[in-house]
Amino acid sequence: MMPRNFYSDGNPFSPYNVRMKLNRFPLPFLFLAILGLLAALWAGLMRLGWSLPALTPSLAMLHGPLMISGFLGTLIALERAVAIKLKWMYLPPLLSGLGWLVSVSGVFPPFGLILLTLASLGGVAILAEMTRRETALHTVTMLVGMMAWLAGNLLWLFGWQIHQVVFFWMAFLVLTLAGERLELSRVLRPSQPQRILFSVIAAIFLAGVLLTLADIQLGTRVSGLGLLLLALWSFPNDIAWRNIRHNLPLTRYIAWCLALGFIWLGIGGGLSLGFGAQVAGPRYDAILHVVFVGFIISMIFGHAPIIFPAILGIPINFQPAFYIHLALLHLSLAVRVAADFANQHPLRMWGGLLNEIAILLFIGMTVYSVRKGMIAKGV
Repeated sequence: MMPRNFYSDGNPFSPYNVRMKLNRFPLPFLFLAILGLLAALWAGLMRLGWSLPALTPSLAMLHGPLMISGFLGTLIALERAVAIKLKWMYLPPLLSGLGWLVSVSGVFPPFGLILLTLASLGGVAILAEMTRRETALHTVTMLVGMMAWLAGNLLWLFGWQIHQVVFFWMAFLVLTLAGERLELSRVLRPSQPQRILFSVIAAIFLAGVLLTLADIQLGTRVSGLGLLLLALWSFPNDIAWRNIRHNLPLTRYIAWCLALGFIWLGIGGGLSLGFGAQVAGPRYDAILHVVFVGFIISMIFGHAPIIFPAILGIPINFQPAFYIHLALLHLSLAVRVAADFANQHPLRMWGGLLNEIAILLFIGMTVYSVRKGMIAKGV
């Protein structure tokens, strides 16, 4: 969970930053998450058609699971473990990190899936404890999201196809981020009707995800409606829209990341509502990446200045160059989606490559900024 004072006065680390001290314990887990991201990016380029060495026989087919469980699952579980301050809760990020490594190795793939499933089960245990400590709409939402990760991993473990399982993985990330946004926007004091509306929208989205198990077309359209409504709900209720013109550069940058993410979420919901389920092909690529890249990765860009300091205990030193990878991510995604619907595969390949370059620039700028923060703190 995020630092309580974030957005309270427009400064994410005031007075939080004066008490910061480098926490080295999470570093190995964070390394596993970043390594999982790099493996996922390599696999993604192979799936796009770029000629790259196949580092392992199963790498190309694991692009989605590597990104969702290997990177994001490990990172989210790690952030929760740091927040709750119980050592045993570092087990889930360890299991997810080891799980993707075993899966990629191809030595005994079922064991990798079992480790990832156990990691998501541990994630549910972490969120259950957080919900017990603070029973609120945002913690319940994140708990349900973590349960969706577990359900998706179980389905995958028992042989369901990725195009069916992906709805549950999407619910994991969307509900996790929606819960975090609800928590961080409490400064706006959403009215009780607005909170009820949020619950109804989340229920519509979740109902659609569950419905895909019986009727994938109808379930996709219902879940798409939920995504569209969630994006529309954010306009009056998420503080990001108000902070676009904030005086502090870091707060303004974060707001742009989140606002652009919500726009893509609405587009993704609209595409799912209009086109229904896609099991492969250009439209499948477009609909998935509008949500997973346009919404999820943009949200990661925006939450990184909060997540990494919370994990490592070191503030991020904001750089105006952050806008380079943000702009490149969204412009290249627009190119990729346009190429998908125009059936222009070479252009889609370049759009996907630029997506990944934007993510690599983000990693590089984050490491550089954390390093500057360490120097500033004398660490």
